[in-house]
Amino acid sequence: MIDLHCHLLPGIDDGAKTIEDSVELARAASNSGITHIVCTPHIHEGYFDNDIETIKQAHDVFVAALKKENIPLKSYYAAEVRISPTILKLVSSERLPFLGYIDDKPVLLLELPHSHIPPGTEQVINWLKAQEITVMIAHPERNRDILANYNKAAWLRGKGVLFQLTAGSITGTFGTKVQACVQRLLDDGFADVIATDAHNIHKRPPELHKAFEIVHQQFGEAMANKLCKDMPMKIAGCWFEQSK
Repeated sequence: MIDLHCHLLPGIDDGAKTIEDSVELARAASNSGITHIVCTPHIHEGYFDNDIETIKQAHDVFVAALKKENIPLKSYYAAEVRISPTILKLVSSERLPFLGYIDDKPVLLLELPHSHIPPGTEQVINWLKAQEITVMIAHPERNRDILANYNKAAWLRGKGVLFQLTAGSITGTFGTKVQACVQRLLDDGFADVIATDAHNIHKRPPELHKAFEIVHQQFGEAMANKLCKDMPMKIAGCWFEQSK
């Protein structure tokens, strides 16, 4: 399986704090059947002021540790980017790392606040699309505006964005309301990718297998493969071509 959203890089956001944490998470991911990951630390102005350079530096340390510990996990780096006007500047200065490409367009993992869909969201999405960038919304099922009014998920979807659902939402880690919302997104065909959004071993681990099995049981093997293997590799495969 391929995980396109996880916080395994050491000391760069609210995920792994140390390289030892990173190694523990990487080993757990590998043991659970994940073969490839794209590490996506936060870029959130004023909180996690990362950019492509700081992320690459942390990723280099991480990859060296994977090699040293003989963990059979292929890794690349991108970012989970909080929506803000800063995105325009970061894109223009080429300081944003992308998840990969789909239909020859770069894919940006965009995070909305958990509390709401902020004013200006449509304008930011439209601006990114005008730059030939495909937007993937991270964990829409956990957004309170969408939880309160599911039509807002359909509205977002209508803007031409992709949806990344979180494995823990499917398994119930985030509660029954989130689980019901993610079920509806799956039922309506609004899911493009399932990822772990892993932050730590105990509460938010790098675990995809249980969600894969649930989707397999409800929608069949082809759908489970699409969301956990095929679509993630279609997007990020360019980073791993030399290591296949």
